[in-house]
Amino acid sequence: MSATPDDLFAFLANLGITAVTTTHPPLFTVAESRALRGLIPGGHTKNLFLKDRKGRLFLVVALEDAAIDLKALPAAVGASGKFSFASAELLKQHLGVEPGSVTPFGAFNDREGAVTIVLDAAMLENERLNFHPLINTMTSTIGRDDLVAFLRATGHEPLVVAASRPEPAGGMRPDDCQTRIAAPS
Repeated sequence: MSATPDDLFAFLANLGITAVTTTHPPLFTVAESRALRGLIPGGHTKNLFLKDRKGRLFLVVALEDAAIDLKALPAAVGASGKFSFASAELLKQHLGVEPGSVTPFGAFNDREGAVTIVLDAAMLENERLNFHPLINTMTSTIGRDDLVAFLRATGHEPLVVAASRPEPAGGMRPDDCQTRIAAPS
């Protein structure tokens, strides 16, 4: 069974991590989330749930306007072959969240460590970062160092790589969804 936001908040509190959480209407895309700019400080993010040719799963976390080069990224993170978007079923199975709620906090539900968490180095230049706390009707703000501490506490040593480029790359545009999910695989 997947954890609830309250389970997540209790886990964060036990780690000594403070999260400031704002409740809002459901937000499914980066474009929808932009309505909250100015109300929630910190770096706003997008999350790409991907799989490689061998079926290994990756969650790429970057700033919302980052252009991710999906052709170059597999080599940077040790993936096999090119990336494709993983299915909603794999998302629910491993991170315990629905499309539109994808978040690095989903590592809390990945007890087997099946998902490699990839953090874009440019995102970590922000002191405070914003993520859905397992559902898309809330946004939680935490410190970047707290994000890394949280991931390590769940058994996920994050890979920090330069995943983004200044101008749009072939894989994603700044206005693409927070996460895109492919048909079941």
